[in-house]
Amino acid sequence: MNLLHIKKGDNVKILSGDDKGKTGKVAKAFPGSGKIVIEGMNTIKRHEKSRKQGSKGQIVEKSMPMHASKVAKVE
Repeated sequence: MNLLHIKKGDNVKILSGDDKGKTGKVAKAFPGSGKIVIEGMNTIKRHEKSRKQGSKGQIVEKSMPMHASKVAKVE
C-alpha cells in the first residue's frame, strides 16, 4: 500500500525530468501506483485517427502520470 504525500489540488514543484523547476497544480492522484498527473506538465503528443469518414485525424497533447517522488509540495 502506497501512501502519497501529495493530493489533488496541491501546488507542486517538479524536481527531475524535462519539466524540472516548473510548478503546477495536481489534477489527479493514483495512490495505488504512487503516481500523479500535473496540469500541463509531462505532456506527450498522440496522433488520433479520424472517427468518421471524410473527417481529419488530429494530434492531441496529453498530460501523463509521473511518480510522486519526483515532486515536492509548494506552499
